[in-house]
Amino acid sequence: MARRISAADLKGWIRDGGELAILDVREQGSYGKRHLFWAANAPLSRLELDLPRLVPRKGARIALCDGGNGLSEQAAEKLARWGYRDVAVLEGGVEGWAHAGYELFSGVYVPSKAFGEFVEHEYGTPSVSADELNAMVQSGEKLVILDSRPLDEYAAMNIPGGINVPGAELAFRVHDLAPEPDTTVVVNCAGRTRSIIGAQSLINAGIPNKVVALRNGTMGWHLAGFTLEHGQMRRYGELSDTGLAAARKHAADVAQRFGVRTIDKAGLDRFRAEAEERSLYLLDVRDPSEFTVSRVPGSLPAPGGQLVQATDAYVATRNARIVLIDDHGVRATMTASWLIQMGWKEVYVYENALISESLETSHYLAPALGFDREPMKSVSPESLQMLIEADSAVIIDVARSLYYRDHGHVPGAWFAIRARLPEALKKMPKAAHYVLTSEDGRLAKLAAYDLAALTDARISVLAGGTDRWRADGLPTEKGMTHLACEPDDVYLRPYDREQGIEEAMNEYLSWEIELVRQIERDGDATFIKF
Repeated sequence: MARRISAADLKGWIRDGGELAILDVREQGSYGKRHLFWAANAPLSRLELDLPRLVPRKGARIALCDGGNGLSEQAAEKLARWGYRDVAVLEGGVEGWAHAGYELFSGVYVPSKAFGEFVEHEYGTPSVSADELNAMVQSGEKLVILDSRPLDEYAAMNIPGGINVPGAELAFRVHDLAPEPDTTVVVNCAGRTRSIIGAQSLINAGIPNKVVALRNGTMGWHLAGFTLEHGQMRRYGELSDTGLAAARKHAADVAQRFGVRTIDKAGLDRFRAEAEERSLYLLDVRDPSEFTVSRVPGSLPAPGGQLVQATDAYVATRNARIVLIDDHGVRATMTASWLIQMGWKEVYVYENALISESLETSHYLAPALGFDREPMKSVSPESLQMLIEADSAVIIDVARSLYYRDHGHVPGAWFAIRARLPEALKKMPKAAHYVLTSEDGRLAKLAAYDLAALTDARISVLAGGTDRWRADGLPTEKGMTHLACEPDDVYLRPYDREQGIEEAMNEYLSWEIELVRQIERDGDATFIKF
């Protein structure tokens, strides 16, 4: 039986300065309703895929929590099997935490969201409303609108004329995008956090331009009644020598102001040697396309803007060592400055990382557990198409529900959540042959082992998952068409909803603003103003 920990003792762990990973193993939709401030979401359904990057050190102290439904005990058994040695289960889960009188938070990426509000409150980050920005545009004011989200979010919806420059790229690219100091720079995201952090990054970097955040981002623009663009791909261009020189100069000033430390290969090798005693996160903050081409061995992709925006999705172990990688040091330095202000005490920029190491250039495959068993039989997309035509298999799709709904799934496939396969089996037609799929097929392989323990039917996995099915040009259907489980695996953003979007946007923006007061009540945030 898993070791138990009381809410009071876990509160002590949070405050004792030692390494600690609090993992909430419910699905993200349930997690997003009520959870601990420092709890990272690590759903039981995806634990093998998420745990190695969230908690790389098997000796790290871990507390598991859930909704009092036994998921933590199941997770604890898995962690013990994989060699994690210091695991406890929170008594009563999140309800036990609430019963002890402690604060619970809604939403996702809460520490980062709360930090964004802290930054605006403490630094007075200037902002303009959607109406004010529209007036600036209509008057012909000299300005540039920089959208600090990843490209896929930008492509879904953007402010007209906005250019995609994800967070960590802002201070790196701005000198080429706004070379004249009389150009006003407006930074936006979907809501508030990345607008605030992005604008304040440029202000902290000391660029000569006037910089403002777009208050409430694209949501505020939409709520004000203005039109958004969709499907745009405008991005920054090639970095000029002049732009690089300016970016380096300003980044050096930021490093001095915020105490950003650097580390060389010898220092990193020492950290690597100590990785069994101290948790080490080696994170590459460049654009994902750069990481894909070549990377430092053992590093993980963590685009700088997203790392600040959703720190708990990348680093679950508090008080761990974090080493950041890029090519010229600018993006890593800007990212490090924010992590330091969030309260991370051991953050380093790896100097000359890409010329100090023998880089990996092969196809990147994220670390995972659970694939050391005999592989399940697979079927090609073409073979599955024939099975469908012969009505001789039931297809189970364990992908994220938003992918299933919006990207398209194999026609007739039943949506199921891996951790609820016993429940799902009761709702699906009985079959002599089940074929499992997911986005790229990896989660489907893990789910296949679970399903094999529940039925004597033949079990196969779609080779390459639904990604390959779609790439082969085979037909798909969209929407939540065959539900074997309630789709609570994703915490829906306002613009992911199919109805009540404007109401959800207003609620979301109010929630973000309220976080400053809520973290004061909780008392465990470690944010620092310089």
